Amino acid sequence: MREYELTVLVHPDLEMNLEAATDKVKALIEANGGKITKENNEGKKKLAYQIKGQDFAVYYYYELELPAQAPSKISSVLNITDEVIRYLLVAKDPRREKILAQRQERKAQEETAAKEEE
Repeated sequence: MREYELTVLVHPDLEMNLEAATDKVKALIEANGGKITKENNEGKKKLAYQIKGQDFAVYYYYELELPAQAPSKISSVLNITDEVIRYLLVAKDPRREKILAQRQERKAQEETAAKEEE
């Protein structure tokens, strides 16, 4: 299984009842053998340009583990889902994760050194 990131832009009219739309996405992922490792509601945001006549969308972010054939199946279903305005499904880059971890470690070391100097 490979790690992926999925960002889904949900129709803004569904803001009060997002559970139906998010449950549909979760069911789709699980039906294709995937596992959600992290989920985050980023909230309603203004879009840079109109998509399907909408100026706003509710952003949902997922981190997933998916088998090899699942991304294409998930993409084909999300393309025709009415609740989803747009989505982006990409493979996670392990090199990026290492770089972020190194940056956090350096920052923690610098903060520790600064406290010791005081």
